[in-house]
Amino acid sequence: MGGAFTLVDQDGKTVTDQDFKGKYRLIYFGYSFCPDVCPTDVAVMGKALRVLEQKDKARADKIVPLFITVDPARDTPKVLKQFVANFHPRLIGLTGSVAAIDDVAKRYGIPFLRDKPNAQGAYLVDHARMMVLYGPQGEPIAIMPPNAGPDAAQQIATDLARWVP
Repeated sequence: MGGAFTLVDQDGKTVTDQDFKGKYRLIYFGYSFCPDVCPTDVAVMGKALRVLEQKDKARADKIVPLFITVDPARDTPKVLKQFVANFHPRLIGLTGSVAAIDDVAKRYGIPFLRDKPNAQGAYLVDHARMMVLYGPQGEPIAIMPPNAGPDAAQQIATDLARWVP
């Protein structure tokens, strides 16, 4: 799980995995048009970071939260900028070409399937639901507890504090 990538952030800037070297990365793959789990999971991710920031800002600042789309056709930088702004001020949205997204999802072990558009052009993307903490060199450290209920953010904040010195 993990590896090199070159993608585009919500401001249209090309970024690579090396731009985050030395930082812990909390990564979630999803898409902004997701009707259910993505907004919920990313909201929990943002809340967990805020909980950790209140307890230990220096520790929280070592973590870069990343949202990587699996739907680059619709998740342009402009769309991602609006999406990530809803969840945490430091959340970075990443997109790219279909080939680049397919490659990074494969490297990070995220299976997904883009449905064929219906007559109105709408479609869903079935994807793994996983939030993973990666270390300063890009090594996977821990999968955050999925769907942990009403105290999910607190549980994730506790886990982040455990793994990030």
